[in-house]
Amino acid sequence: MALTACAASEREGGGGEATGSDEGGRDTFIFAASADPASLDPAFANDGESFRVARQIFEGLVGTQPGTADPAPLLAEDWEVSEDGLTYTFDLKEDVTFHDGTPFDGEAVCANFERWNNFTGIQQSESLSYYWQKVNGGFASSDVPELDGTGKYDSCEAPDASTAVITMKSPLPEFISALSLPAFSMQSPTAMEEYGADDVTGAADAPILPEYATAHPTGTGPYVFESWTSGQEVVLVGNPDYWGEQGQIQRIVFPVISDATARRQALQAGDIDGYDLVGPADVVALEEEGFQIVNREPFNILYLGMNQANPELADLKVRQAIAHAINKEALVAQTLPEGTEVATNFVPPSVAGWSDQVATYEYDPEKAKALLAEAGKSNLTIDFNYPTNVSRPYMPTPEQVFQSISADLQEVGITINPVPEPWSPEYLDRMQGTPDHGLHLLGWTGDYNDTYNFIGVFFGAPANEWGFNDPELFEMIGDARYQTSVEDQTAAYEAANEAILERLPGVPLAHPVPSLAFSPKVHEYPASPVQDEVFNVITLDD
Repeated sequence: MALTACAASEREGGGGEATGSDEGGRDTFIFAASADPASLDPAFANDGESFRVARQIFEGLVGTQPGTADPAPLLAEDWEVSEDGLTYTFDLKEDVTFHDGTPFDGEAVCANFERWNNFTGIQQSESLSYYWQKVNGGFASSDVPELDGTGKYDSCEAPDASTAVITMKSPLPEFISALSLPAFSMQSPTAMEEYGADDVTGAADAPILPEYATAHPTGTGPYVFESWTSGQEVVLVGNPDYWGEQGQIQRIVFPVISDATARRQALQAGDIDGYDLVGPADVVALEEEGFQIVNREPFNILYLGMNQANPELADLKVRQAIAHAINKEALVAQTLPEGTEVATNFVPPSVAGWSDQVATYEYDPEKAKALLAEAGKSNLTIDFNYPTNVSRPYMPTPEQVFQSISADLQEVGITINPVPEPWSPEYLDRMQGTPDHGLHLLGWTGDYNDTYNFIGVFFGAPANEWGFNDPELFEMIGDARYQTSVEDQTAAYEAANEAILERLPGVPLAHPVPSLAFSPKVHEYPASPVQDEVFNVITLDD
């Protein structure tokens, strides 16, 4: 109730009234967040709520084509890549300044790249610089041998103010797509130095962020940071010196409303203008009440993992039987949002590398029973882990998905031992860090348009989640990542996806449609499959 009142007071206190907007409507947009941002410094963030705020404040060299995951110019108007894939020359947008007046130029670009590459100590933990580590592969130096000088990045030069030249040690074909991540946003070198952006203390599992990351984030975007009241709200205001279209929205409020039901009720009460992660059961009811439902194109995967460290799942025939036992069509129809696609690969069809030649396991209960009999497992009992108290874009209703799959498996004679656990930290830690689980539900929403961002995340060595060691598969995925030809890389990823489904470490289930809900007064919400949604294009009625 306190959070709802806080959102309402923003509207009643004058911030929600038009203040000279050319559009003639309200100029405050209130969007409910499910949690606080982890950090206002996007280089030290990897969560959706941090990135949602960051996209309003910051911009990168590369953005995305509206409504797609495909890379597009942003602060870099154009770029050229050398034939050997090692040199990237970026032509920068001119007459752009950071919020503190610092010029955006080639030197600023290099300052950001050198900062990321020279993170040390706690800064190198996955809880902070996750994306630089995962995309680049290492740092200039590190106490961890695997990260010590192992990165792809070599150097950055600024031959003039409107040019930045990035040189790599070895090819990284996903580099341009990856630069669309908020983690690689351009930040003011002046502000980072003034407010100690790199002065992180504490421990890797409990870092204490510096003043810059909590009160002084400084980018080039259409909105400027105003305040963050932890556990309550983040407030942004329009950037009067923005180089692009400023738009109608001059104030953004992100009230923190952790409970999905409370977010729906806040929308119904008129206390917020919209929210994300709408549960499938709420979609129809909200539409019937006159609210808008906006769907993102699915850029995700929901899957059933089968941990081969569990002796019952080490036999391929057992895994094949489980795959044949699942009625994916019914699962999608009964438990997932309308428009959800049944999956055959561990990547969405829109990603280059998706293959129509993968082994598919059609719903066939009799075949499932026969395979179990061949494996001597007709009386199989298996643990089935699933998360509770969570709703993810790829898994809005985990309990319902669990129930649907369990019923299918019991139909072919498999006895299910339910193992529910809270999402964080118990469930994720167990699935990704220990061999102590059996079947499990997980998934992924892609960060950028590249196959490695899916199967490299899941199946890169060591494959702890899946309980197997397959050097041949790991090598196939790794080799595909560094093909310099688009055609060769696509073919290599198709082959890797086909190899994955032959081995069947898990069952790709669906590509669920993530839904957002809005007041009927909201127009032009820029839905993006990778959530690259900047609010300066939104319009609001009074």
